[in-house]
Amino acid sequence: MILADGVGKSYLVHRRGEALGSAIAALWRRRYEEVAALREVSFRIEEGERVGVLGPNGAGKTTLMKLLSGLLHPSAGHLRVEGHDPSRREDAFLKRIGLVMGNKGQLIWDLPPVDTFDMIRVLFRVPRAEYRRSLAELAELLQLGDIMTKPTRQLSLGERMRCEVAASLIHQPRVLFLDEPTIGLDVSMQAALRDFVAEYNRRREATVLLTSHYMEDVRVICPRVIIVDQGSILYDGELRRFVAHQRPEQILTFSLNEKARQTELSRFGTLMQGDEERTKLIVPRDQVPEVVRLLLDQRLALDLTIEDPPLEELLRQMFGRTPAPAVRQDEEATT
Repeated sequence: MILADGVGKSYLVHRRGEALGSAIAALWRRRYEEVAALREVSFRIEEGERVGVLGPNGAGKTTLMKLLSGLLHPSAGHLRVEGHDPSRREDAFLKRIGLVMGNKGQLIWDLPPVDTFDMIRVLFRVPRAEYRRSLAELAELLQLGDIMTKPTRQLSLGERMRCEVAASLIHQPRVLFLDEPTIGLDVSMQAALRDFVAEYNRRREATVLLTSHYMEDVRVICPRVIIVDQGSILYDGELRRFVAHQRPEQILTFSLNEKARQTELSRFGTLMQGDEERTKLIVPRDQVPEVVRLLLDQRLALDLTIEDPPLEELLRQMFGRTPAPAVRQDEEATT
């Protein structure tokens, strides 16, 4: 469905000093520096996959989205999306993709979103009956209601984002590029949008590529992640495997039995700072089943849950040090 082979993207950036003399000299002779946004990026995404792209600011995530949607041309390498070269922006290609960018809008500012939806229907030649069915489904799943008939400029950021998602799906694309789609949404609408993306993927067998700074978006939607930093891929594989590779332990959270003392728990693992009602215990993954059995058999723990370390923490540790060589899933499986 999506293929990237040695893709690179570079920009020429104008540099000049702060002094007035440097500004005047730049009028005759400008000094440029080549900046690489992506370097030798290669991956393959099959039909129906849900893949998250993670990385710090400036890692190249949005550049990758723009290349895949045809907004930018690669400086090196080759891209294919459903057999099409995105940079050619062919009609058949554009009808197959949907793009949502949290910091960019396609709604017409002074018109209600429903007018933008109808304009998109005309541009993509969507039959009117099919358009009505699609709009009714999107309005229900995204809870659009009356906000579709209000001028866009009067909508809140969260309301606009929901309409932006609907506008990108009116023509029912088979490939969905989501760049920060939950920006500006409250917690309940973030959860609703995650559920919607998963349901859209299930109903249409659509391929989903997602970038987000909300790690919960990626954790819920994407079984597979591609982690990029400084334009290069550091990891491509299962999210579960990445978490286990980075931190070979899990967190047990439970209510402590009144008769038990926290000092007794130190023999099972490392105690974390928790609140007064819940105790957190860090345990190596291979010892979790045995520790859980002992805690329950000895009635030391109540309401026990098992969690992975927070994804935000793992990424912060990963990007806080010098990037390691890229790790592929097939390589990792042999370690």
